[in-house]
Amino acid sequence: MSSSAGAYRAVGIALAFFGAAFFSLKGVTTKLIYVYREDAVTLLALRMAFSLPFFLVAARWASRREATAPLSVRDRVQIGILGLLAYYIASFLDFLGLQYVSATLERLTLYLYPTVVLLLSAIFLKKRIHGREVAALVLSYAGIALVLVVGGRVGGADVPLGAALVFASAVVYSVYLVFGTEIIRRTGSMRFTAYGMTVASLAGVAQFLVLRPLDALVMPWPAYGWFVVLALVHTVLPVFMTAEALK
Repeated sequence: MSSSAGAYRAVGIALAFFGAAFFSLKGVTTKLIYVYREDAVTLLALRMAFSLPFFLVAARWASRREATAPLSVRDRVQIGILGLLAYYIASFLDFLGLQYVSATLERLTLYLYPTVVLLLSAIFLKKRIHGREVAALVLSYAGIALVLVVGGRVGGADVPLGAALVFASAVVYSVYLVFGTEIIRRTGSMRFTAYGMTVASLAGVAQFLVLRPLDALVMPWPAYGWFVVLALVHTVLPVFMTAEALK
């Protein structure tokens, strides 16, 4: 590997690390919002609503910057589907799970997604799984099983349900990581993220408008402060970091 290639890889790893770090604190902020008795539908909608202006600006900027390579209809459809998977469906499942499990267990379960990525890559991309990776898989799931046994005794019968919802979120997010890499390389990380997140944001807001009355938005002002943190620190920054790392 050349020095330039090594530096490029190092930047990608750093972006992935800090993106994961910002994402990892989302569970704590979400728990602080749940203190105000908000539900997953409202939480997702406000997270997306506060994030949407940034993604619209980014989409506009990306379209001007990358106007020489217009997106095909196929690219637009794929970006929309992956955006819905990663940042609407996966996020909603995660928020639902957080109603039943602690932020610590949520992070432990959600961060099984590298193991799911490994399995999906082996199945669909024909990548070989090595012995040490098999050992890591066994240890990861054995550890989670142990945590669930103990957590179920302490947290009650809803803990397995919450963990299952969070794990479903991890699976959906893994699909995005496996199948999004090639599209990101072809369309550009900024454009991919901005367009995909715009679609996901609109879906989250639309879900709220269908399922909840507008007076559900009435809440104490400190809650809105946490929603701003959730949108900027745990959404806008990490999604761009992750997409750039995948590139």
